[in-house]
Amino acid sequence: MSFDRTHVPVWRPGYRFQYEPAQKAHVLLYPEGMIKLNESAALIGGLIDGQRDVATIIAELDKQFPGVPELGDDIEQFMEVARAEHWIELK
Repeated sequence: MSFDRTHVPVWRPGYRFQYEPAQKAHVLLYPEGMIKLNESAALIGGLIDGQRDVATIIAELDKQFPGVPELGDDIEQFMEVARAEHWIELK
């Protein structure tokens, strides 16, 4: 089964994506704690706004990093993990 890139990811209620100076990284804050994101996840997370679908997020990052062969697959994988971890919902 292939991933549907027309889904629009949104952060679940109670989750907030932000830069945390103390961590020197982007984090995902939620009531029970915090998740420190790596640079790739932070770039993807910064584009999750409830308006862009996954295909648009892929296109935006492809403009910033042209010629990366696995870019789309990596972003799909992030979305799958984020959904499985209940960080996001796909509309």
